[in-house]
Amino acid sequence: MAERYSSFTPGGTRWLLQRITAAFLVVVLAFHFFQLHFVNHAADVTFEGTQARMENVGYFITMILFLVTAAFHGVNGVYNALVNQGLEGTQKKVVLAVLVIAGVALVAQGTYVALVMGDFI
Repeated sequence: MAERYSSFTPGGTRWLLQRITAAFLVVVLAFHFFQLHFVNHAADVTFEGTQARMENVGYFITMILFLVTAAFHGVNGVYNALVNQGLEGTQKKVVLAVLVIAGVALVAQGTYVALVMGDFI
C-alpha cells in the first residue's frame, strides 16, 4: 500500500521531536521500573507510598515532564496516523483541535492530581 502524505518530514522538527519524546519516555519508564523492582524491591507501591514520593520535588517535576512528553507524543502520533489514513481539510483541523484539547486536559488533570498528592495545594 502506498503511503499517503505524512505530517512528518524525515529529518524535520516534528519527526525529531517524536523520536526524542519516545526515547525520553522509554528512559524514564526504564528508570522507574529499575528503581521500584531492583533498588526498592517494589516494597512500597501503595497509595500512601506514592503520595510520599509525590512530596519529593524532583519526583514531582519528573512526573509532570513525563505527562507533558507522553501527551505530546500521543497526540502527535495519533494525528500523524490519521493524516496517513487520508484525513484532509476541515476534518484534519477539527481532529487536531480535539486531540490538542484532550492532551491539554489530560496534562492539566494529571498535574492537578500530582499537586494534590504532593500536598503542594
